[in-house]
Amino acid sequence: MKIGTVLVRGMLAGLLAAVLAFAFASVFGEPQVDNAIAVEEAGAGHDHGGAAEPGAEEEEVVSRGVQSTLGLAVATGAYGLAFGGLFALAFAFSYGRVGRLSARATAGVLGIVAFVTVFLVPFLKYPSNPPAVGQPDTINTRTTWYFVMVLISVVAAIAATVLASRLAARLGSWNAVLLGVLGYLVVVGVAALLLPVVNEVPEGFPASLLWNFRVASLGTQLLLWAGIGLLFGVFIERATRRVAAARA
Repeated sequence: MKIGTVLVRGMLAGLLAAVLAFAFASVFGEPQVDNAIAVEEAGAGHDHGGAAEPGAEEEEVVSRGVQSTLGLAVATGAYGLAFGGLFALAFAFSYGRVGRLSARATAGVLGIVAFVTVFLVPFLKYPSNPPAVGQPDTINTRTTWYFVMVLISVVAAIAATVLASRLAARLGSWNAVLLGVLGYLVVVGVAALLLPVVNEVPEGFPASLLWNFRVASLGTQLLLWAGIGLLFGVFIERATRRVAAARA
């Protein structure tokens, strides 16, 4: 099967999954953002004696209404297309190298691994925060450390996969997989301990709001990666069947 065919199916799966993620984020995530903005504005007003000083608020370049609708849709769609394409390339590399799994099963396993390594593990170290949480002066530093954790997680997952594939014939498939998972957990655990801790939640910020926002972020990403894995599995399974039928 041509790599272009696989790539197109991955991007299509990513775009469709992004639609589902956008719907979830709109219903469950955006209300939490609005609540956090209200908390931030209330705090700013309190600091100024109950009212903001004239000219203290900067004019919005893009309105909140556009951010929560069109902006969210474009960002989620671009995210889905990009990661759908990367998912397809990862599938092309791993298909046939992870035991004797079918194309759909390989896509499902890859979806779980991608969600854990790309999002869940970095999220556990540096969870997402709503507006009013975090200092503006440290945003670049926090973003850098987050992507460092993502890079470590992804590289460790690739190394664990390669290690497991090389040891499978000697130790058996399950033992090799368990050894690879153990090695991955050790690497990301050490990285989580060594990387700096970021805790900039202001005093008095509602704990329930922070929790709800992070749960919504987690749910959005889970839906996105599950959608990519399942939809791509369906698309690629049909494609492999057609290729097999043509060869026969």
